Amino acid sequence: MKKIIVNGGKALSGKVCVSGSKNAVLPILFATLVTRGVSVIKNVADIGDVEVALGILRSFGAEVVRRGSTVTVNTENLEYKKPDEKEVCKIRASTYLIGSCLSRFGICHLQSYGGCNFSQRPIDLHLAVAEKMGATVNEESVVADALRPAEIWLSKQSVGATVNALIMTASTEGKSTVEGFALEPHIMSLIEYLCSCGAEISREGERLVVKGEKLHGGNITVIGDMIEAGTFCAAAVATGGDITVSGVDEGELSALFDLLSEAGASYEISGEGVRFFGEFTRPVEIVANPYPAFPTDLQPIFAPVLAKFFGGRIDDRVWRERYGYLRALSGFGIGCAVVSSTAYIYPSSLRPATVSATDLRGGAGCLIAALAAKGRSEIYASEKISRGYENITKKFRTLGADVKEIRNT
Repeated sequence: MKKIIVNGGKALSGKVCVSGSKNAVLPILFATLVTRGVSVIKNVADIGDVEVALGILRSFGAEVVRRGSTVTVNTENLEYKKPDEKEVCKIRASTYLIGSCLSRFGICHLQSYGGCNFSQRPIDLHLAVAEKMGATVNEESVVADALRPAEIWLSKQSVGATVNALIMTASTEGKSTVEGFALEPHIMSLIEYLCSCGAEISREGERLVVKGEKLHGGNITVIGDMIEAGTFCAAAVATGGDITVSGVDEGELSALFDLLSEAGASYEISGEGVRFFGEFTRPVEIVANPYPAFPTDLQPIFAPVLAKFFGGRIDDRVWRERYGYLRALSGFGIGCAVVSSTAYIYPSSLRPATVSATDLRGGAGCLIAALAAKGRSEIYASEKISRGYENITKKFRTLGADVKEIRNT
């Protein structure tokens, strides 16, 4: 167990570069299982979820080498073994084993897929895709003698189901289509990787057309993490700071820019990156929806920003029960209430606190609150934050924060 100690209340300023996207690299890593050969993946963040994913790949016999931010995966010779459930339950991305194992081995055991426990997160759409392609689902596993091309329609814009649909169709010889797919940048990144492996994937109106092949190893550079960029934006606003963020595609931040403009804060785009500064001058409502709308992963991080100024409403339409982190934030003096699927954040005077991170993004929200509150705060279970952020305390120190992470003895 680790904890982060923060002496907050300092305006943060300076420049910081985000790491590779967690949400982009994990689908790519699991997609390597359906290829035969060597894949080279660059700009891979050194985070907890990636280490778990690499361990799962190794359990199938993949040869994995990391040199700095470059990971090489050789999947020429693999053998199916039921993955260790203790590892599978650590990350939500382990659901991508459904598509990758079914395609490569013809079987995937159904287990307690992990990740942040902030809402009911079913896998029914994932299994429906597998069945559409000829698999059979029973109580313990999904099996298929051979997958077949299919016309797939997703009833909900699910990132996970879209990932599994792409992994299976790209590695199944023949033409498939996918409608109702998610539009997130990490989906486009997965498509880029699969095409580098030999698949042909194109968009025709409201559907993806996939010409599947026997895939070879591929190459890709992981996109910058837009959620990390949004986290530094929240820190700039909450502390009255001035932070320039590089390493991310500004086009992916349009919903964040819209929020800042509505709230009265400022941003500037230049060759050095995106500069975030200024305070909220009016209340706003955050509505989290699938991309390109405001991302669900950022709403817990901006809750303390709302509280510091005028308050506001949060309506998460992706995960309607994603408000468990509010209990931890209340320790910082943040007043809030949840009515149905809407969270009401009240204007609050932030105070230092000792809390435990409830989940990855909820923990990041606590870190933002601690940086904004004057005095000493401690955030226990900080390893949950490290699941998705590389060297987060080090990066904040370069911006002037008094923050460190230590092992809790």
